Amino acid sequence: MPGSHPARRIVFHVDMDCFFAAVEERQNPSLKGKPVIVGSDPKGGVGRGIVATCNYAARKFGVRSALPISMAFQRCPNGVYLRPRFPLYSQVSGRVMKLLHAAADVFEPAGVDEAYLDMSSCGTFETALARATELQAAVRREEGLSCSIGVGPNKLVAKIASDHRKPGGITAVIDRRVQEFLDPKPAGAMRGVGPKTRERLAELGIETVAALRGASKVLLAREFGRFGDSLWNQARGIDERPVDPSRETKSIGREITFDADTDDVAEVRETLKECVKEVREDMLDNEHWARTLTVKVRFEGYETHSRQTTLRLATGSLAVLDSAAQSLARPFFEEGRKFRLIGFSVGKLSPPEELLPLEDNV
Repeated sequence: MPGSHPARRIVFHVDMDCFFAAVEERQNPSLKGKPVIVGSDPKGGVGRGIVATCNYAARKFGVRSALPISMAFQRCPNGVYLRPRFPLYSQVSGRVMKLLHAAADVFEPAGVDEAYLDMSSCGTFETALARATELQAAVRREEGLSCSIGVGPNKLVAKIASDHRKPGGITAVIDRRVQEFLDPKPAGAMRGVGPKTRERLAELGIETVAALRGASKVLLAREFGRFGDSLWNQARGIDERPVDPSRETKSIGREITFDADTDDVAEVRETLKECVKEVREDMLDNEHWARTLTVKVRFEGYETHSRQTTLRLATGSLAVLDSAAQSLARPFFEEGRKFRLIGFSVGKLSPPEELLPLEDNV
C-alpha cells in the first residue's frame, strides 16, 4: 500500500553464561566463587585435551574455552577441574529452550546454550527491553541460571549485543544506533571471521568494525572472495537472515584424547565405542536421530583426518551407529600409526518419525 512501512524487526539472542560450569555450580553450591574448569583431566599439568568451558573466576587466571588443559592447569593450579556431564547439560538445555520457545514469535536454537528469538510482536524496543528483562528473570527463577540477552534489529547485531555486558547483562541496540554500537568492536566480532581471516585483516590495518567499514568492496573481494561481500554488509549492520525455526542442530559429537599416543587398536576401538554410546545418549535426550556419521582421528604429530558417511534413513540405533563408526575407522586402524585422539559425531539431525522403543535401548 502507498505510504505503508515494513513492520519493525526485533530479534533477541539469548546466551547462557558459562553454561556447563554454571550447571555444575548449581548442582554443587560449594563451588560458588571458586574457579571451575570443565574439560579433560589435567593430571597435575601433564593431561591432554582441552577446556570445554570455565566460569568467570577461572577466566581471571587467563583460562578460556579450547585452551589446552595442561596450560589451564599452569595458569590456575588451584582451580576445580571437572569432567563434562553432557547428559545433564542436555537435560537442562532442553528445559531452558522450552521456556525460550514459549516466549518467542519464532524460535531458532543455535546450540546447547544459545538461541535466537524473533520478538517483532513487541512493536517497540522499549517493550522488547521489558520482555527481555522478564525472560532473563524467568530463566533465573526456573533454572537458577544466568543468561545474557542481546536485542537488535537483526541476528548479527543481537548476537554481538548479547556479549556486550556478560554475564547477566541485557543490551538493546535500536536501529539508528547500530553503527555507533558496531564501529568500536573488533573486526573479529563479525560472523565467520576466524583466526586466519582476523590475522589477514590485521595485516591490512583493519582491526575494528569502523576500519572494516572504511575498506572498499574491491579490496575485500580481492582478499576474501565472496566472503568479502558478507564482511562489507556486516560492517554496516546489514543481516537479512530470518530467525529460522527449521534450523537443525548442526551436530552432536564426542572425542577423547588418549593419555599417551597409542597404537593399541583394541584400545582405540573401545574408546570409539564409548564415544558412540555417549553421542547416542545425547541424541535420545534431545529426541534426535541422525543420517550423517563422522569419525575423526588425530595421529601423533597432530595430523588430523576424518571419514564420513550419510545413511539413506535416519537412525537412533546404537548397533547401527557403532557398526558404521567402526567401518569408517577401519582404514585408520590399518595404517599402523599411533593415535592421539579419536572422536565420533552425527549430523543431519531430525526428530524420528515414530518415537518407538529401540530393541537395543538398554
